[in-house]
Amino acid sequence: MPGTLRFGISIPQFVADGAFDPTGLRGYLARAEALGFDSAWTVEQVLGTAPVLGPIETMTYAAACTERLRLGCAVFVTPLHSPVHLAKSVSTLDQLSRGRVEVGVATGGRTRMFSAFAVDPTSLVSRFTEGLRLMKALWTEPEVTFEGRFWQLEGAAMAPQPFQKPHPPIWFGANHPAALARAVTYGDGFFGAGSTTTSQFAQQVPIVREALAKAGRDPASFGFAKRVYIAVDDDAERPAAGSPRLWSTCTATSAGALNRPPSPGTLMPASTACSRSQTRAPS
Repeated sequence: MPGTLRFGISIPQFVADGAFDPTGLRGYLARAEALGFDSAWTVEQVLGTAPVLGPIETMTYAAACTERLRLGCAVFVTPLHSPVHLAKSVSTLDQLSRGRVEVGVATGGRTRMFSAFAVDPTSLVSRFTEGLRLMKALWTEPEVTFEGRFWQLEGAAMAPQPFQKPHPPIWFGANHPAALARAVTYGDGFFGAGSTTTSQFAQQVPIVREALAKAGRDPASFGFAKRVYIAVDDDAERPAAGSPRLWSTCTATSAGALNRPPSPGTLMPASTACSRSQTRAPS
């Protein structure tokens, strides 16, 4: 029997230099919370011409403006991060929000400017999985001795650890079957990318379920979500035509979030509403 559906919404992050509207964002988040959205999500873009606010900083601002909304990033490209610094940032935000953080992770593919982050793209997956193991260790163990290929720690501790125990839910953005299998090995949920079709997502879910069965994991402990792009406009024809101006001003992506394990068979879709005004509250 299907479980409860929960819906998430994106947090506006596309803000030009000097254009941030604190009142507008507070109103947007208050309205999203009042409408019953379960979660609000950011994206990560460190380098690029589009003006995008950082996810951790935006989530921290959102945490101070809300009481109930869960807050996540879809996704952190974790191989570009120091796992120690990212683990600390997530732990701090989880404490400040009283346990409302969701963590989306992905390798990010091989087309990024890895040289800017001193990362060898040929070791991307190894760096990704090792970094996740180290973050989990820092979040859960009182003292960490870690002998990895990329990071080594001896008798290290991180305090405070996350408010949520053992740690915030980890969602995987993935597409390749091997990446879907990694979601089961290291994660708590899988969300389909907004750029994938519903039919592609429907083909990915059975792959994940098969991996769950092989790993002996209870499917009720693993979440599923789908990011969905939605355009809202006074002109019904313009979104259908894929107006570049419209899509460049609407951040219509998010992923659903769980703070409790879903029932077996639960599909966690995402719904995002936006308008031509980045911080206009959802209707």
